[in-house]
Amino acid sequence: MAKKRIVVKIGSSSLTNKNGGLDLIKLKEHTAAIAALKKQNYEVILISSGAVSAGFYDLGYPTRPVTIAGKQAAAAVGQGLLIQAYTDEFRTFNMVTSQLLLTKDVFSNETQYSNVYSTLTELLKRDVIPIINENDTVAIDELTFGDNDMLSALVSGLVHADFLIMLTDINGLYDKNPNTDPTAKKYDRLKSLSKEILQQTKHESGSKFGTGGMKSKLLAAKTALSLGVKVFVGTGKGEDKLIRIMQDDGDGTYIGEDSTKSLRKQKQWIAFHSDISGSIHVDKGASEAILYQGKSLLPAGVQSVEGTFSIGEVVDIVYNDSIIAKGQVNYDAEDIIKFKGEASHIVMEQSANERPEVVHRDRLVLSIEEAYNYE
Repeated sequence: MAKKRIVVKIGSSSLTNKNGGLDLIKLKEHTAAIAALKKQNYEVILISSGAVSAGFYDLGYPTRPVTIAGKQAAAAVGQGLLIQAYTDEFRTFNMVTSQLLLTKDVFSNETQYSNVYSTLTELLKRDVIPIINENDTVAIDELTFGDNDMLSALVSGLVHADFLIMLTDINGLYDKNPNTDPTAKKYDRLKSLSKEILQQTKHESGSKFGTGGMKSKLLAAKTALSLGVKVFVGTGKGEDKLIRIMQDDGDGTYIGEDSTKSLRKQKQWIAFHSDISGSIHVDKGASEAILYQGKSLLPAGVQSVEGTFSIGEVVDIVYNDSIIAKGQVNYDAEDIIKFKGEASHIVMEQSANERPEVVHRDRLVLSIEEAYNYE
């Protein structure tokens, strides 16, 4: 049986001490938990923050720097220290590590993401643990866009991961802030992420040392779900915490439903490898159904079409001049123009097409731009 592929994302809040510096005791526990997971025959890719926390003290800063220049300088010093700490700890389990520094523009460059995929595939084949971090020293907006959250979602999709585990300092998703409202209710399981759930979540980070927050994690989870990857957001203690999460006993929120391997692969192809043949402009109802309800695009929601394309080609789905998704069409451009705004049963009768959807949800992924720009 093929190994399950797991991406584990560890944020700054789960790696730092009370002064904002790197906590080697926490890092040692994370390492032991990943080693235990690998011994259970899982493939593991680690997305780890912590370079700034690891480096600021050696630069002479008394506390974590707040300026971009200070953070980037600390990251330049700290990245080597961070990867060395992981390397030393994994070596005690006779496990080999590797380092990849990425920026989000890698995922919009065909040659670059193909190279990243090939490298990660070879490392996993050789039983090496890839440790990935955002390249903090050159990626200015990483310091504000989510503390590696979106990076973990994109990597999960790129490598056809079965599961994304996002470890943080809060044990899951609540309908209110549990730190300030004792009536807050925790969500143990969510099949999808609705607009209401996203709006319940504040922008602020739960930790003063993290750059992300629960909203950042949910936007990343939304992207991962679109790519066919289930997500866990929560916390854990002990060397068996990741095993417990995979055994459905984690202290957090499980998001999403099971996807087949073929579906994950198809969504990954649409997201990262397909050529765009045109665009379909949709109305508000269709936009919200796609973004927040995991629905297909139906003819009734189509407003206009750009370009000439055939059945099976991939198009952008646009709302208010913003690309919200892309997907593989069940109708050619001519038929979509002819039937836009019509009820599905009428379209099926008049076109002799057996599919009611213009784009089925299983052949649709949310755009990376939509997730980055969501407010």
